[in-house]
Amino acid sequence: MTSASIALGQQQAFLRLWRRVQPHARSDRNLPSRIQDALRDRKFGSRDRRLYRELLYTAVRHLPWVEELAGRSDAEAARAVAWLAAPTPATRSYRTALLPGWPEVPGPMSGRAQQLGVSRALIPEWFRNHCPAAFASPNLEVLHSRAPLWIRLQAPDSAVVSSELAAKGWPVRWAGVLPAAGEIEAEADVASCRGFAEGRFEIQDLGSQLVLASAAIAPGGRWLDACAGAGGKTLQLAGLQGPAGRVDAFDIRAEALAELRARAQRGGFTNIRVLEEVPDAPAYDGVLVDAPCSGSGTWRRAPHLKWCTTEADIAAHAATQQQLLARFSRLVRPGGLLLYATCSLSRRENQDVVAAFCAGHPGFAAAHPVRSFGCPQDVLGLTILPAIHNTDGFFVSGLRRNP
Repeated sequence: MTSASIALGQQQAFLRLWRRVQPHARSDRNLPSRIQDALRDRKFGSRDRRLYRELLYTAVRHLPWVEELAGRSDAEAARAVAWLAAPTPATRSYRTALLPGWPEVPGPMSGRAQQLGVSRALIPEWFRNHCPAAFASPNLEVLHSRAPLWIRLQAPDSAVVSSELAAKGWPVRWAGVLPAAGEIEAEADVASCRGFAEGRFEIQDLGSQLVLASAAIAPGGRWLDACAGAGGKTLQLAGLQGPAGRVDAFDIRAEALAELRARAQRGGFTNIRVLEEVPDAPAYDGVLVDAPCSGSGTWRRAPHLKWCTTEADIAAHAATQQQLLARFSRLVRPGGLLLYATCSLSRRENQDVVAAFCAGHPGFAAAHPVRSFGCPQDVLGLTILPAIHNTDGFFVSGLRRNP
């Protein structure tokens, strides 16, 4: 069987999968689970699963273009998806066989649209007032690219981790902006590594790591992670506090806290305490409110959220975020720090929430980050745009309580 005939068979398989997924792309917030189920039902091998997963996520990222092209022909839409897909080991032979004579994918989105002859926008127009930077280069291109895999060292020496990853054929690029952060420049199941099992590193996006690294967090204090989730920032915060400090972690989701406990045990942390309830009296040197949000900063990683999120959703999140800040600000001691963070690029969830909180809580004032990492900042906080360091998007604001 020739490579061309194999690729055509794979194209038909992709189109069958896409017909199953596409009707739900604009409504199902659990679309990743639907994609996983579709791949599992067909009993593909691991390499084919990687190929079709990449193609499906590429199609969701470029949904308006794919729908426009599908109106002409399914084959044309499938070729466009192959062209736009990342050139990974799983996609390389498929793209080569299916796209003879096609040029390299241009950098600017305008060049890609011109090549394909499409005109529809790839970000909902209503979001423009929330984050104009998302509609312009280079963030527009990065938001429509494959999300990178970042790890965070929890052991002082990177050599052991680098050596194991290299032996598996997974090179790591350590970030100059934050030396404990490394980007894995390959498709890698790093959770299968011995270093991961021993707690030498955790999987955590560099942008997420920069949130805490931007703030003035002194070791040896007492902190509360009020929306801890599965604990990515909890573990990072515990490392910053050191053995003389303590981090209390709280979340309303019991299953997330169970994962946090497992991660803390794996990493050997003895300065993390998981709370079933939050105390009422002010006591903490710092409180982190990593608030539930729209997730617009994660659109490259979870592209279906572009199509499932509405302005009403963002307004609802903003109301919840203000409630959380009001609730947990009471637990910050005089002179302490309230750290507010989201993985959103929407000003409505970021600067507007901070401004509303400050207006209603004159005992707090926004504090400049100690490090900006080259990211844009204003008096209300720091925005970590995806293109600056090849990350997800985040916002962080430090709010200092008056002594």
